[in-house]
Amino acid sequence: MAVDARDPEVLAWFWCGVLGSSVVRRWHDAHGTAYVEVGLVGDVVLLFQAVAAPTAGKNRLHLDVAAPGDQRAEVERLVGLGARVLDEAPDHPWIVLADPEGNEFCVLPARAS
Repeated sequence: MAVDARDPEVLAWFWCGVLGSSVVRRWHDAHGTAYVEVGLVGDVVLLFQAVAAPTAGKNRLHLDVAAPGDQRAEVERLVGLGARVLDEAPDHPWIVLADPEGNEFCVLPARAS
């Protein structure tokens, strides 16, 4: 999954903190565009690529993050990393947040084991 970013390093750092991951690769293409790759499971990666202008409007694809325990505690942790709460969604089980560049994502309650 690729994510456009004004500052790929900042977003990669944020999402590494959210997902407990690390940067596995950095590079520039032939046009000088910067890329930062965050490893997930197996060969799955999040790729943050530098863009000059932010995407206008609501993002059509977003991540859902299942809280490992208490949902509110996870939201507080993510806010401490730089997220902001957009919608408490009282009639839904998720809470909508935005990452440091405004990309929306949801925090779900912990999954039943």
